[in-house]
Amino acid sequence: MSANYSQQRRTLKKSLPRIFQYFVLSIVVLAVIIPIVMLIFGALKTRGEFMTRPYTIPIPPNWENFAKVLSIPTFWTMLLNSFLVMLATTTGVVIICSMAAFALSRMKFRGQNFVFNFLTLGLMFPITIAILPVYLVIRQIHLTDSLWGVILIQTAFQLSIGIVILRGFFRSVPSELQDAAYIDGCNAFGFFWRIMLPLTRPALAAVASLTMVLSWNDLLVPLVVLNSESLWTLPLGTMQFQGQYGVNLALVAAFLTLSAVPAIIFYFFAQRQLISGLTAGAIKG
Repeated sequence: MSANYSQQRRTLKKSLPRIFQYFVLSIVVLAVIIPIVMLIFGALKTRGEFMTRPYTIPIPPNWENFAKVLSIPTFWTMLLNSFLVMLATTTGVVIICSMAAFALSRMKFRGQNFVFNFLTLGLMFPITIAILPVYLVIRQIHLTDSLWGVILIQTAFQLSIGIVILRGFFRSVPSELQDAAYIDGCNAFGFFWRIMLPLTRPALAAVASLTMVLSWNDLLVPLVVLNSESLWTLPLGTMQFQGQYGVNLALVAAFLTLSAVPAIIFYFFAQRQLISGLTAGAIKG
């Protein structure tokens, strides 16, 4: 009897940490999901229902709010601007980070570690701290009120994390493979293009996915750089839309829902590459 009791106590002690982990994770999941669900419910209600019954399930659902938002021409313009900025930023980050990480991981030169440590300092300075000097530089090169100004800033502030992730993956490739490629007549760029990039495809996908999500959701840079309404991105348009239609909260909720759909789709399809790339890059780096 005492042996069974002792075994039950040991089992309970082993289970308590896991139960606590599940409890904490459940709270985190609810904290993330509940606002999204409430936003969707609010978008499917009329203005009166949103004000009187904000926490109830919309029965029947009202799809007119989504139709009104989709009928606004500026919504599609902002969607296109966001897509162009995201595509250009992601392309630039992947190209620059892959080449820089290859040089910092596979080539030997004086000051290599210093250059890498200097680049990683960018992780310590978010865009919110450096936005004033960055704006002054953008104004000096005449890129204010231009999508290229937004693309340049977003690309520059995504380089540090991209180089850290890719350098860890590039260093994990066996050096014997590089020696064999050189013996077969392959130069440094050929080894980078034909062997290194295909082998580190998961890391490239992780960097691309992270850049896509951050670029799509960025509000500060377009707010500072862009003035013309025809160049607004979706986050900036969302802020302006809230100020214009703040009385009709159901319509604002529909606009917010449609604006968040692309980012959610990006993350849904890329979450595995993003998480594996970040964790593996951190361990290998």
